[in-house]
Amino acid sequence: MGSHFRSYIWDPVLILSQIVLMQCIYYSFLGLWLAVVDSLVQTNRSLDQIFSYEVLGFATMQGRLSMIAFILNSLTCALGLLFFIRRGKQCLDFTITVHFFHMIGCWIYNAHLPAALSWWLVNVACMALMAVIGEYLCMRTELRAIPVNSGPKSNL
Repeated sequence: MGSHFRSYIWDPVLILSQIVLMQCIYYSFLGLWLAVVDSLVQTNRSLDQIFSYEVLGFATMQGRLSMIAFILNSLTCALGLLFFIRRGKQCLDFTITVHFFHMIGCWIYNAHLPAALSWWLVNVACMALMAVIGEYLCMRTELRAIPVNSGPKSNL
């Protein structure tokens, strides 16, 4: 049987390695964005900025800057989807997986599920941004024209 273009083969090792890679990208760049934002206002860095739901809020300057870091991180992770996942159909799956594991991490860190509405709003907005932009970028590359090189044309 001939090969199919973009045929899907079940490869759990590939999927697990992509999940781990996307988690690494998520936390590495979130830490980077938080460090950049913290350097602007000279605040102390801590794990609370990543995992504590109480830090994300509209009331304080640190909360608003942390929200900006989370939003910038979703844009960076969308690029991670483009470079490492490369399938528009899988962008939403990997986005939800990354944010689900982040929620589990927050749950463990705080000893209960996040209760702040601002935490949920920020994470849902970040999921939407990451999924939509990642899917757009992947679809753009998937739909690129495939050049067909033909030999020299002869006049008949």
